[in-house]
Amino acid sequence: VQLQASGGGLVQAGGSLRLSCAASGRTFSNNLMGWFRQAPGKERESVAEISWGGGSIYYADSVKGRFTISRDNAKNAVYLQMNSLKPEDTAVYYCAAVRMGVIGKSEYRYWGPGTQVTVSS
Repeated sequence: VQLQASGGGLVQAGGSLRLSCAASGRTFSNNLMGWFRQAPGKERESVAEISWGGGSIYYADSVKGRFTISRDNAKNAVYLQMNSLKPEDTAVYYCAAVRMGVIGKSEYRYWGPGTQVTVSS
């Protein structure tokens, strides 16, 4: 499985970006997908995760109310709509997937190369 994220860029504080992640190769159903980020000098953290059917969703406290994760299984894609962006959201954002994963309990197996998001003040 290959994951490719896109949609990153430079935006002013208060602005919006929409990240997309497309899976290709030997894709599979019933996968948990998520968005993670890593800022310089910090550990990678989970931003948002979504189950196969969309019935289970997790958001980090720092992004609740501002970010929305969604997916389109027919397109093997997951999205992250980011609104009201803050300078502290600046990071490399990665999408990831794991088969039959459970939010908070599974180690992600497949990772994309990441896309840079920079929020200026």
